[in-house]
Amino acid sequence: MPQARISRRRFTLAAAAAASIPLPTLAQSAWPSKPIRIIVPYTPGGFTDQMARLVQVGLQTKLGQPVVIDNKPGANSLIGVDAIAKATPDGTTFGVVIAAYAANTTLYPKLPYDPQKDLKGVSLMGVSPLLAAVNVDAPFKTARELIDYARANPGKVSFGSSGNGSAAHLTTELWKSLTRTYMIHIPYRGAVPALTDLMGGQIQLFFDAPTGLINQAKAGKVRLIGVAGDKRLPALPDVPTFIEQGFAGFTGSTWAGMLAPAGTPRDIVKRMSEEVSRIIKSDETRAKLDAMGTFPAGSTPEEFDAFIAAETAKWAKVIRTAGVKAE
Repeated sequence: MPQARISRRRFTLAAAAAASIPLPTLAQSAWPSKPIRIIVPYTPGGFTDQMARLVQVGLQTKLGQPVVIDNKPGANSLIGVDAIAKATPDGTTFGVVIAAYAANTTLYPKLPYDPQKDLKGVSLMGVSPLLAAVNVDAPFKTARELIDYARANPGKVSFGSSGNGSAAHLTTELWKSLTRTYMIHIPYRGAVPALTDLMGGQIQLFFDAPTGLINQAKAGKVRLIGVAGDKRLPALPDVPTFIEQGFAGFTGSTWAGMLAPAGTPRDIVKRMSEEVSRIIKSDETRAKLDAMGTFPAGSTPEEFDAFIAAETAKWAKVIRTAGVKAE
């Protein structure tokens, strides 16, 4: 075989071999080349902010770039979520949202963003089943006693929430529907004033995230009557779930998860999802989540999108049945 023909054949074989080797995409090889911003649609110190900061340091270490938390509160998270949706989808902006994100799709007939088209799930981070707390001097000490009292005294039990359409509000509406009781809703501007009035006796019932109730319960300032989840919390092993108490299927929680602007390269979303899941599932983070009454999650982007869809459908039914309106 002539030398020229052999050379061409070797070149062709070499080129074919090279083409079969998977190469990193442009996004993989270059990302992250800039600091990363995580938008939190709430004020510092709350559950959403805490969850974002739990992964902040780990992400900085793994990704080799500064990770900055950017709090953008207001309008029941709409301002911050809109900022996530409208950010440049280059892998430098992400956001952390909670259960209100799913409820807002139904609560607000006209959103400034399209949840289906403008945002993409990255990873579910943690699920925090709500706790039901009652005033220590209330004439009921268990879930069954509360139901009996509420049925015998329609409208005499008032419950607080951190606002119309909040996880606390919707979970209590679901509870009312399940137990066929009539109680008066008192919305507050946040969980702290609601908890203050619960302890003062102005309201008798308050569903809230464990972070706000664990210490008050241990100090004897409120009485916990149930966990709205499918298992007990490690931080409160003596508090039974409502399912254990005979209320099959009753769950209500807040949760935290990371979103990205739609259009963010798929490989970047996948890499961020993997890193967030790894941090969330680490022993160090798990211990912190246990203390917060939160179960670690970690999921693929596709699993989180499916989770959001299920939550949106669940709370849409509650909102429509109870006639809940946004503030």
